[in-house]
Amino acid sequence: MNFHLSIRVKLFLSILLAILFSYTILLFLTIHSIENTFENRISRELDTNLRFIRYQLFTGANQLRYVLLFPSSRPQVTTYLQQRNEKELFGVLKSIQKTLPFLNFASFVDPQGRVIASLVNRKTGPFELDGLLKTVSRKRETVLSFELVDKNIFCRKGESCSSGQPGESVLAAAVAFPILNETGVLLGSMVATVPVNISNIIPNQIQEVLEHDLETGITLKNLKVIQGSNEDIVIPAETAEVILPIVQKGKTYRGEVRFGKTLYNTAFEPITNSQGEFIGALSVALSKEHFTTMRRDYFGGTMASAIFATLLAFIIAYFSSRWLASPLKELSKGVQCIEEGNLDFRVAIDATGEFGMLADSFNRMADALRERDTTIRNKTFDLEMLNRCLYEMNELLESNVKERTAELEMEKGRLEAILASMAEGIVVTDGNNRVILFNSAAQRIFGIAPYKMIGRHVEDIDVKGEFHQLVQGLRDVKGEDLLVGNEKEVKVGRKKLRVSLSPFLDQSLDFAGVVMSIRDVTHEEEVDRMKTEFISTVSHELKTPLTSMKGSLQLILGKGEGLTETERELIRVCHRNTDRLIRLINDILDISKIEAGRVDLNLKPESISRLVAYSLEELAAFARENGVTLESSMTSEGVPVLGDHDRLIQVLTNLLSNAVKFSPSGKTVTVTAHRDGDFMQISVIDEGKTIERADREMLFQKFPQLRGGQAKEFGGTGLGLAICKEIVERHHGRISYQAGKTGGNIFSFTIPVCGENP
Repeated sequence: MNFHLSIRVKLFLSILLAILFSYTILLFLTIHSIENTFENRISRELDTNLRFIRYQLFTGANQLRYVLLFPSSRPQVTTYLQQRNEKELFGVLKSIQKTLPFLNFASFVDPQGRVIASLVNRKTGPFELDGLLKTVSRKRETVLSFELVDKNIFCRKGESCSSGQPGESVLAAAVAFPILNETGVLLGSMVATVPVNISNIIPNQIQEVLEHDLETGITLKNLKVIQGSNEDIVIPAETAEVILPIVQKGKTYRGEVRFGKTLYNTAFEPITNSQGEFIGALSVALSKEHFTTMRRDYFGGTMASAIFATLLAFIIAYFSSRWLASPLKELSKGVQCIEEGNLDFRVAIDATGEFGMLADSFNRMADALRERDTTIRNKTFDLEMLNRCLYEMNELLESNVKERTAELEMEKGRLEAILASMAEGIVVTDGNNRVILFNSAAQRIFGIAPYKMIGRHVEDIDVKGEFHQLVQGLRDVKGEDLLVGNEKEVKVGRKKLRVSLSPFLDQSLDFAGVVMSIRDVTHEEEVDRMKTEFISTVSHELKTPLTSMKGSLQLILGKGEGLTETERELIRVCHRNTDRLIRLINDILDISKIEAGRVDLNLKPESISRLVAYSLEELAAFARENGVTLESSMTSEGVPVLGDHDRLIQVLTNLLSNAVKFSPSGKTVTVTAHRDGDFMQISVIDEGKTIERADREMLFQKFPQLRGGQAKEFGGTGLGLAICKEIVERHHGRISYQAGKTGGNIFSFTIPVCGENP
């Protein structure tokens, strides 16, 4: 049997629950606020009374200090103390006692702690307040403190002390005055102390003003008994074990404590002596009975309000649900009629506001549904006719697709034949790096059968051909500009391959895969190596005779006084050409040594500003001959780099000489340096003609020259930039070229930053 509730009942329950939930939250917040209010009030009253008792305690002690300050500072007292005149000093103490009848303990003590004169009967032995005397001797100023002393020290001379038991301690306020001579030497001290109890802290008149539910007192360091104004209160042992560790640390304890049958909110504030040791505590206790009665009254009123609010919630929920349910029932009936297909039904609700608007909307919806139903019926026949036409068009489309498929199959066959006959290996991957094409030339290069590659992810292939070395290249292509390919060289076994990676895009210009064109350049590399060795050997053989020729020509020019001007000019031409051949041979030998790994770099911290300054100075004369200005701009001059001094100078002078050589007269060549992470980037910027785009890929190769007119005019070995590239890469840096934004050329290279100053 399904349990069904009407709309009116649902509304009634919803409104009732919402109101009751709100009242419940309000009741909870009210109770919580009352609890917080009482807790704050108790805490404030404890703090207020504790501050008052503390003030009274220190006020009485300060009064004792001010009264004794004058007699202790009299010149006669200093004289008596120097003479150790016990009789006169005792007379001073008696005169003070006449002024302060309650003062039972007062003594004059020498710097060694020996009592010279005292008001009390003393036994031989150490002075009772030895710790206070040490503090006075150290500070050389008046010291006011509270001390725990034997009760018998307050017995005056000539009186019996039978009231105190041996070893019974009392809390006393003590004041010690250092007595100094004219040169500041400590002659002794006057010490006075009076016992402290709650009666002399809070007089009876003030105690009567305080609330009857308030208990104040003083307890000693064992926290066994609170010495109250009316009677002593015994602290339970288990309570003392909780309070004692807190006040011993110098902190104030706050919490509930039961004295007898009464529960109190208490606060214990520690009292320390001159040495900072815990000797007792001030206590304030407020009875909870009064606050419990007030809390009960507040809670009673709150619960009465809650009961009244609940009854009011029932009444509000009943009438609200009755008012809201009537139009909803009418709308529900209309929905049922529409659901059954009666689109002519209209609701009649005589109301304004949201219900009236809802009724109008429902009637408009019914009108729209009726119109749409008529339209649908009229369109059904049209759709049937259209479906028949679509079927005929589909048949025609399938025929066209079959013809196009046959053409594509034929085109695919021709493409496969072309790929199979190519000398270069072709490997094609899809967007997920799965191999979709692997031609015969690739099979010969890698020694891998195509069936092992097709359809597999390149990262999952583990074969002897080490084809997986190309995986990183595929990742780089996918993460770079999709319109630009790149070329990589990999070593597979003993073969050195040059792989051209070119991405291709789908119709939406998204990455669709990579075409890899693979060429075996092992033989070419061997030929290049043989060529390099041949050139290096020839250069070594030519360097010695050229050096001899240069020396001979210099000797002839230096001593050839009988030469004609024409003969001298011819010798100068020979000398210049000899210099040019020697520079060419030196460049060839440098690049050969660097490529063969026979150059050891002397890496040490270098100042980049000094390197740049040295290079500019070396090329200053050459720049003046060409009418070019040299400038430098450093943003990180104090940062050292780790490099070989001579080789870095070689890189800078090569770049600067190229910039000066290819810059028109009147232009400026600028050297900049700034830090980029863990590297220092140095750039040489000229204002000459920008290098053609077709020449930029060959800039750092060996021997090729720029194809522009300037390259032919100025000439050169074609090895300068290649040497720079090798030196920078040996320093774990990179060298690059970019065209200037407003013309000119920028050659930049990076060198690692060193962590220490050069």
